[in-house]
Amino acid sequence: MFIVLLHYLQPLAVVEKHLAEHRKYLDRHFSLGHFVTSGPQVPRIGGVILARGLSRPELDGVLAEDPFYREKVAQYQVIEFEPNRFAEGVQAALLGKLAA
Repeated sequence: MFIVLLHYLQPLAVVEKHLAEHRKYLDRHFSLGHFVTSGPQVPRIGGVILARGLSRPELDGVLAEDPFYREKVAQYQVIEFEPNRFAEGVQAALLGKLAA
């Protein structure tokens, strides 16, 4: 599993210009089961994506598709981890689809 931290390289006005296309990219990867959750950082200096079911090279390929990456709007920090503790009910919801 991966935590992907996006850090904006451009002003928010530039980020906003690419936001609709970025959201379509997110939707595609949510539907493929790659992304678990995503959202903006607070304060809005970037975003966060929780990804699963991919190897690191596969994730790198997925991130290279992001319009924010292509247009040099954001850079990425990827943190790989192995979850082993969960709030009640979360494990099945989070990891259940990994076996699929």
